[in-house]
Amino acid sequence: MNLEGKHIALFIAKLYEDLEFWYPYYRMIEAGARVTVIGPDKNKVTGKHGLPAQADKSVDEANASDYDALIIPGGYSPDHMRRSRPMVEFVKTMNEQDKPIASICHGPWMMASADIVKGKKITSFYSIMDDLVHAGAEWQDKEVVRDGNLITSRNPGDLPAFCKTIIEALG
Repeated sequence: MNLEGKHIALFIAKLYEDLEFWYPYYRMIEAGARVTVIGPDKNKVTGKHGLPAQADKSVDEANASDYDALIIPGGYSPDHMRRSRPMVEFVKTMNEQDKPIASICHGPWMMASADIVKGKKITSFYSIMDDLVHAGAEWQDKEVVRDGNLITSRNPGDLPAFCKTIIEALG
């Protein structure tokens, strides 16, 4: 699948899950998309396993209407992301525009904070299942779940199916 001409926002914050950031980053570029890394600010951050990364733009410099999709990696970064009101608002705006929002592991916390999971089928790392159910989601234990514009996966082992589904959603 060729994503030529597609522009994808990829969120980052400290303590991101290294594979869940870098694997989609390079996979989307390989498919022809332009990827812009967006964080609460442009400070360099370190992943859970020590890999550094840096945002291309702060969320205050980014406009959701400029992107065709959003990817939210997991690790502990979504807990830091959702402390940034502009990052949560970015997710809400992408959802209002019916653009694909893909999140993996703890990433669906951002979807819950943006109040977009009610009545939706969602998966995640099992430890946040209760949070998503209490936010109104129908939690499922599957490698990838797509419900409308929302795409979710559980952990790094699901990355091939996760990225394939993102690419299909943009095709």
